[in-house]
Amino acid sequence: MMEAVYPKALALLQQAASPQGFLASVQPVTNYHRVWARDGVICGLAALVSGDPHLIATLRNTLTTLAQHQHALGTIPSNVAIAEDGNEAVSYGGLAGRVDATTWFVIGVTQYALLTGDHAFFHENKQAVEKALQAMEYWEFNHRHLMYVPLSGNWADEYITDGYVLYDQLLRIWALRGVHACSPNAQYERKIHAITHQVLHNFTPGTEGEHYHERAYHEWTWQGYLPCALNPAGYKNRFDAFAHALFLLLDLGSPELQTALMTYMSEQAQALPMQLLPAFWPPVTEEEADWQLLRNNCKYEFRNYPFEFHNGGSWPMVNGFYGMVLAQRGDLAAAKALQVALDAANAREDFAFYENFNSQTEAPNGVSWCTWSAAASVLVYHYIHSSTRLYVSDSL
Repeated sequence: MMEAVYPKALALLQQAASPQGFLASVQPVTNYHRVWARDGVICGLAALVSGDPHLIATLRNTLTTLAQHQHALGTIPSNVAIAEDGNEAVSYGGLAGRVDATTWFVIGVTQYALLTGDHAFFHENKQAVEKALQAMEYWEFNHRHLMYVPLSGNWADEYITDGYVLYDQLLRIWALRGVHACSPNAQYERKIHAITHQVLHNFTPGTEGEHYHERAYHEWTWQGYLPCALNPAGYKNRFDAFAHALFLLLDLGSPELQTALMTYMSEQAQALPMQLLPAFWPPVTEEEADWQLLRNNCKYEFRNYPFEFHNGGSWPMVNGFYGMVLAQRGDLAAAKALQVALDAANAREDFAFYENFNSQTEAPNGVSWCTWSAAASVLVYHYIHSSTRLYVSDSL
């Protein structure tokens, strides 16, 4: 059955390829039947490695739709809904704005230009890219190179991360590397260096010199992984699988640190029934102070029970990035094992491509026929079976 997942994944992406861009799901669920920045770009990355002309064109349409609705201050929409009558509804976030919509847009524009060779598209969107980068500068607030992200300010929109969230800083580095590759500029290079320095200095162990939060840094205990966020109250010392995949994909940190992180990730995935990484770990439980923060951070219904959704649930999309890291690092045996586990999840209930799973019971959660779950299988397949790679740095 596993060999059938790849064509099914491609077919789902084709089905979700609207004239305005990728839909988050083909299910007629209002909030998912829209062009999302984050979901759409991740689907677009799968399109680029697949080489499928129609899917690549849909990425272009996705980016065009987002650019057309960019806020005057540079923010990219979280999502755009386009009704059959042509009316549009634009959202920049619900209870809080979505910082990662803007970074994913820049990543999408630059990856499209670099992998297709269509540099004219980058230059057509350069003003939108520069406005997006300027918005990121504003979000630093203290002008010390790390963006300050509000609660609910990224893909983990019902979780407990806020402040200097590691995931968001890494996306910004990736975005800037792409912009610098498309339009080399000493200013971009300096900013990449400055953000990278702050990430390594404040989120990795054993660094000397002034830190963002000196007391908190020295009270933080290394447990084999990087903290997911830092705010004025200190570190949130939970494992963030997406952030770790990005950290390694971008080839950050020393070889020794990378090996330690890979060891932790491998052990964590193998310890769970589905052999997939949880989004965040360990789960927040009712006995913890963070439980009320988690419990109240939902607009409609609470979904973050322990081992589900962001609170320890396993997401095919996140594991797709982990699989890319394994293949990029040349560990094809581990990458293929991850592909088997990922495809087994996506194949459940007649290839339903669920959003996420309970990491203990393996029960599916969220919306079915999620396009970024399908994108994960496509990305890992091509990272294992072809030489096509996304642009991550000059050295790779």
